[in-house]
Amino acid sequence: MTAALAAVGGKWKAIIVYTLAESPQHFAALRGFMSDISQKVLTEQLGELIADDIVRREPTGPAPAPVMYSLTEYGHSLLPIIDHLKTWGRGHIERFRDANDTPSEET
Repeated sequence: MTAALAAVGGKWKAIIVYTLAESPQHFAALRGFMSDISQKVLTEQLGELIADDIVRREPTGPAPAPVMYSLTEYGHSLLPIIDHLKTWGRGHIERFRDANDTPSEET
């Protein structure tokens, strides 16, 4: 469990993986999907995901060409887990809505 949480735990990593599941993205597009993340934090999180072979960084040409980020095959193996977390999160929100008390985080 500790290894799994180290690889995809925290506020942003699962969201990055979920976003990249749709299609490869440029850095700026990723920031656009996650408006609350700073450039520094996104850079760090992507670096950790790359080091864990979950995300691939692909330059689109010679420097300073934009870079595309995509999931590796190993990264795609996380998608069923991410989907379960998303489903659980929706149920969690509904549970609190039913009690007229909203949790602090959205899915």
